[in-house]
Amino acid sequence: MADKVARTIAIDAMGGDRGPEAVVEGVKMALAEALGQLSITLTGRSEDIEPLLAKHGLKGDERVSIMHCSEVIGMEEKPIKAIKQKRDSSMVRAVELVKLGACHAAVSCGNTGALMACSTLKLRQLPGVERPSLASVWPSREQHFVMLDVGANPATKPEHHVHNAILGSHFCRLTLGRDKPRVGLLSIGTEESKGNEVIFASNDRLRGLGEMINYVGPIEGFDIFENKVDVVVCDGFTGNVLLKTSEALFKAFRSIMKDEVKKSPLRMLGALLMRGAFKDVKNRLDPDRYCGAPLLGLQGNVIKAHGSASAKAIAAALRIAGEFIEYDMTRHACEDIARANALMSGTKCEDTPEPAKA
Repeated sequence: MADKVARTIAIDAMGGDRGPEAVVEGVKMALAEALGQLSITLTGRSEDIEPLLAKHGLKGDERVSIMHCSEVIGMEEKPIKAIKQKRDSSMVRAVELVKLGACHAAVSCGNTGALMACSTLKLRQLPGVERPSLASVWPSREQHFVMLDVGANPATKPEHHVHNAILGSHFCRLTLGRDKPRVGLLSIGTEESKGNEVIFASNDRLRGLGEMINYVGPIEGFDIFENKVDVVVCDGFTGNVLLKTSEALFKAFRSIMKDEVKKSPLRMLGALLMRGAFKDVKNRLDPDRYCGAPLLGLQGNVIKAHGSASAKAIAAALRIAGEFIEYDMTRHACEDIARANALMSGTKCEDTPEPAKA
């Protein structure tokens, strides 16, 4: 992808289970893959980061800088308490760089709740958006799809579903390259008579958007991995449960397969002959390929990477952050949210409100 704008990204070097080692290695990979202007600011303890920059050949690289922070928010800390008490933490400083306009995006693999709370408090929502959402890219039988919300907003209203459908459509176009992504509302059946009051109202409002999105109607769990939609919209409670259950199921299946293969030499020989197929399956299901769940609906770009993200996953999250900057998703989404809110309220859509200036 040819660069049209310079990209400056802040990354929380101390967040995540693997610490700054994986982050610095991921930064090196991202810089090597970058097609144009990319600069990265690592926030965290300089005494921990500087030796790693030297180790990976990045010391003195003009594209890399460090913002020293004295504190780190742990994975088990309570979000609001943590961001209030640790204002000099690597996570808070990374988001503040976006707020101040010093960086175009922030990336962190730290405490998810703290990152959501910090980003919402510091950057605020887009005009017309009540709650931000967390989006995730999932593999299916034929191609990948987007699901949101996967944890930011457990109690979703119909208007939140509408906003998520719009935000998810833009994210799908950007990340997966779908021109008219098919949007489905996750329910307990495809019939419009099934669901609850929120689903009924959400379905009506989504249909009322007309050609603004490519809405195909309610879908059920059987549909999401069958290439019937490109964007799955659900509440954050359901999405988070489904995300963790699917990950656990995949790990359990992989473990069961290994145990069964080891039961006889013949099976082990068969597995050896199937090694190429197993490798291809692993690549198709590789979570590192799209390791970057954006917080959508904010006046700034924030990407959440997995807590256990590898260097490859960190590089992927930085790539996604760069794509967000170039696409200018904030402006595009803001325009469509204003139109959708006008349709839902039955009023005439006036000039699109601009996102607040940093």
